[in-house]
Amino acid sequence: MRKIRIGLVGCGFVAELHMHAYRRVYGIDAEVVAVAARGNQVVDFAKRHRISTTYRSFADLIADGAIDVVDICTPPNLHASMVVAAMQAGKHVICEKPFAGYFGRQGDPAPIGRHVPKALMYQRVLEEMEETRAAIEKTGKLFMYAEDWIYAPAVTKTAEILKATKDKVLFIKAEESHSGSHAAHAAKWATTGGGSLIRMGCHPLSAVLHLKQVEARARGEAIVAASVTCDVGNVTACLRPDERAYIKANPVDVEDFGMLTITFSDGTKAAVFSGDMIMGGVRNVIETYTSGGSLFANITPNTHMMSYQTSEEKLASVYITEKVDRKTGWQYVCLEEEWTRGYQQEIQDFMECVATGRQPLSDLALAFETIKVNYAGYWAAEEGRRVTL
Repeated sequence: MRKIRIGLVGCGFVAELHMHAYRRVYGIDAEVVAVAARGNQVVDFAKRHRISTTYRSFADLIADGAIDVVDICTPPNLHASMVVAAMQAGKHVICEKPFAGYFGRQGDPAPIGRHVPKALMYQRVLEEMEETRAAIEKTGKLFMYAEDWIYAPAVTKTAEILKATKDKVLFIKAEESHSGSHAAHAAKWATTGGGSLIRMGCHPLSAVLHLKQVEARARGEAIVAASVTCDVGNVTACLRPDERAYIKANPVDVEDFGMLTITFSDGTKAAVFSGDMIMGGVRNVIETYTSGGSLFANITPNTHMMSYQTSEEKLASVYITEKVDRKTGWQYVCLEEEWTRGYQQEIQDFMECVATGRQPLSDLALAFETIKVNYAGYWAAEEGRRVTL
């Protein structure tokens, strides 16, 4: 089997996670041979990870005939156009979340999150996703949606149990939250396509949709998301500047609180929460309640290891977990975080797909449905009603 050669686009936080995973691929000869980014940090990134080629433009990277797979780790507003361009250039594509979004059009009043109706955003996002999907399918190349929750061991074990029991999933409650993003683009709808609900909530939402399909296949049923209700807001807007020492959320025209409820065609329910005001590190949890039991998938925090320490200085070089403001006191230490959160398994699956030609567990259908439900939620929240899908 010949080597699979990957070109990475972007060199930020997610790119680091992907590089960790590529180094742990087994049974397949895979190597990141090039990285493209506009900033000077790409040189240091390439040197640190021993990547032989650097590009300053995306166009140059996809023109490289030696590259088999393009891994897109850029801000969300660049995803759809890069996916299509890379696949039309003959590359398989891995795309980070979210798959798509509404980032504004010429003539939109700014900021778009306050002035463009969410019903219009929903309509335009669906149109653009249909166009993107058609373009992807014409290429005959693999599209791999980098949704790590689908591969997190706690979620894959939940899926295994659902397959074995064939129990009816009655209600799922899922959450990703933390104390707010440091990234400037996270504050603006034009660069992120929404706030906490899409930036973080897309993870638990994808997991919910995935588990309902696992149930449907196990039981021989057809289950789809039928309708959505939602509530969003800016709960941190009430804080004085001196009260923002630990809360990093400072949105311009996006939400820092989102609660979305899905009703499925079988009458069952799911609730997805995401917030930028939750202290104590990242919460990645999903609870599944069935006709025969309950399944609690505590991705993070979990109790694999707990620590009580008194000196911040002595712990300066020690990683505890993401988004904690201190390392002292009682802490939930995340062991092998890239494995616990599914990044290693995700990249392993994708490399196996490229090598064999099979479809990934996290695919285009899941990417499409996640954004469809998410934007239906924004529409429902703005108009204060249930939106039928």
